[in-house]
Amino acid sequence: MSSEQTTTGPEAEPMPASEPVPAAEPVPAAAPSSEASPWAAPPAPPKDRRALRAALRWTAAVAVFAVVGAGVAYGITVPERTDVPGLSTEGDGRWTFPKLSPPALPAGAPLPQGPDNKDGTHYAQLSGLLLPAPQGAKTDEAVKADKDGAVPVDSFLEEYAPEARQKLKTSLEWDGLRQIVGRGWTTADGTRTHVYLLRFHSSGFVDAFKGCDTNAQLSGVSALDLDDVWSKAKNTQMNSTALDFPGAANFDGTDLSVYQEMKPVTGEEQTKVGCLRTGDVLGMVVQTRKGEVAPVPFHQTVILQSQLLS
Repeated sequence: MSSEQTTTGPEAEPMPASEPVPAAEPVPAAAPSSEASPWAAPPAPPKDRRALRAALRWTAAVAVFAVVGAGVAYGITVPERTDVPGLSTEGDGRWTFPKLSPPALPAGAPLPQGPDNKDGTHYAQLSGLLLPAPQGAKTDEAVKADKDGAVPVDSFLEEYAPEARQKLKTSLEWDGLRQIVGRGWTTADGTRTHVYLLRFHSSGFVDAFKGCDTNAQLSGVSALDLDDVWSKAKNTQMNSTALDFPGAANFDGTDLSVYQEMKPVTGEEQTKVGCLRTGDVLGMVVQTRKGEVAPVPFHQTVILQSQLLS
């Protein structure tokens, strides 16, 4: 059929010519915000399917962990409740951390989770991977770090019972330890946090170290058991998605095992421990508080340290 059609009937009176309508000026696209969410996964490079999958795993894991317990939000640095579904109540105990940013890599060095880094080696300065203290916290001198964050082996071993130190020291000397860095702080509620990063010659040595598991003989702690709040979150994740959480949570290549001092709490304080294994680095978060360690800031600290390592 022809695109031009004729009409029948009386000839229509011609319409007056309308004035030309000026073309709409193009609206410039909004500039990308420089304030990226501190817990959002970074955008994946083009054609990098592995990075995309890692980002999706991180987002899904955080979404599940964020609704466990009394409005707990994991991996969040700033307590903006209006931005987090389910966190409408005030005072849930989260700490406010500085905005996290990984240290620069040496020229040409791969990322620890990059496809060209099979062993997960961390090439960045190790002290730059330490989680900073939250706002309002005071330095805890019990972590005997120098100005560069380095911690002597004997000082690190003070976290353990005296009878366990020599065996662990021998293990570290023979099992490929390269460096230890650490940071400690105390918050207004009396919670003491010690964070350590141990760099080994390879990931195999990380797995061989026996100082961060249920059998760890920490100073003043009779025995450790699985963290019940963390375990509940992990089980929810396993039952609700296809993500694999066998025995310990896994965030973007970091295996997390979380323990608490067995109840009843020995003495007046409770201790909780987070163990992070990623490539050639073992991370260890130790929190102690009179009464009980609050689960929200403890889990928040563990997740944020894991994010920096990944």
